[in-house]
Amino acid sequence: MKYAIVIYVIVSTIWIVLTDFYVEKLPLPQQIVPYVQTFKGFMFVILSAVFMYIAFKKHRELKQMSESEQELLTLIHAMPDFVSFKDGQGRWLRVNEFGLKLYGLEHVDYKGKTDAELAEYTPHFREALLYCIDSDEEAWRAKTVTRAEESFPTPNGEVKTFDVIKVPLFYENGKRKGLVVIGRDITQQKIAEQLLLKKEKLSVIGELAAGIAHEIRNPLTSIKGFLQMMKETKEVDERFVQIMLDEIERVNQIVSQLLVLAKPQMKSYKPFALHDVVDYVIGLFTYEAILQNVQMKYEPRTSATVYGDKSEIIQVFVNVIKNALEAMPKGGTITISTKEKDDRVHVIIEDTGKGIERERLKRIGEPFYTLKEKGMGLGLTTSMKIVHEHKGTMQIESKVGKGTRVEIILPTYKNDPS
Repeated sequence: MKYAIVIYVIVSTIWIVLTDFYVEKLPLPQQIVPYVQTFKGFMFVILSAVFMYIAFKKHRELKQMSESEQELLTLIHAMPDFVSFKDGQGRWLRVNEFGLKLYGLEHVDYKGKTDAELAEYTPHFREALLYCIDSDEEAWRAKTVTRAEESFPTPNGEVKTFDVIKVPLFYENGKRKGLVVIGRDITQQKIAEQLLLKKEKLSVIGELAAGIAHEIRNPLTSIKGFLQMMKETKEVDERFVQIMLDEIERVNQIVSQLLVLAKPQMKSYKPFALHDVVDYVIGLFTYEAILQNVQMKYEPRTSATVYGDKSEIIQVFVNVIKNALEAMPKGGTITISTKEKDDRVHVIIEDTGKGIERERLKRIGEPFYTLKEKGMGLGLTTSMKIVHEHKGTMQIESKVGKGTRVEIILPTYKNDPS
């Protein structure tokens, strides 16, 4: 406001001097001069009023903008999420108190500094800040909102996981304008999710155990019979010993199948033959299928190799085939076929079960949505997430009374893990 007053004084002075100068120079009749002076004063009053009105209005708008900005800053600082604003060169313009505390930058003048420069002030978070440079660049290249999970350790040893959203802003000419970064702490959510997934997996194992127990009983019966015979005859036949050893190995393999699903495993991405995975899962469910009078058909039409975590892909097929078996309590057929098209392998699993209603089909894959008495409703949710992480897709079609068709599409391995 004080600048407006200064400008007003300068403009007023110039107006008075110029008008007086030109009035004196003009060859006007003496009787008209008073009217000209009155008109000059009248115009001065009008112009002054207009100028003061504009200045006052501008001052009020600036004040309102300042108040709005202060309210926005108060809101941002009160948020329990990381919020920051960067310019087109990646320099920090504004960050909320949560973000400063998170990275240990409370006493650092961060404005105008890049992630690389700020990394020098907080060595513990150096790698996390340097990683932000790469993820920011990905958002700029995408030219749209990006979302990803980012994890890093804190000084107290806890590993924090954030759901990070990055919004790139551009000028009309396409030049980078700014970047908005919002990160929500989902550490506890991830821990709860892992516990629930573990419970769901144990539920699957419990159901499989009933069918596998019958298969274990068969070799145990053979072993028991040979041992009883050798006890009665007091003789040890090498052939019988070999048979018993083979049966024990068979039991060991069956138990190993359960352990693959039960024990927690680190993710290990490597090439593997998809046929081996499908064949393995079919063997896992063979016993339960026999008990339910379900026929399983496998029609492999490709020997494709995929790149990923073998145990996670096994979990996907286990969840899908388990659902198919549950849809056919009185028997039926499960057909599994594979084909390769456009550098992608398609695995199609079809059953002749009761099918899924249209309304339920729309909600398939939602966490905790299930109509089963057992289970957490995370089976297909987990499967879809795993397939997505392997750069694939999962499509489900179903008709009530006719059955369900699940198609899992994964990229084939071409000696290029990326």
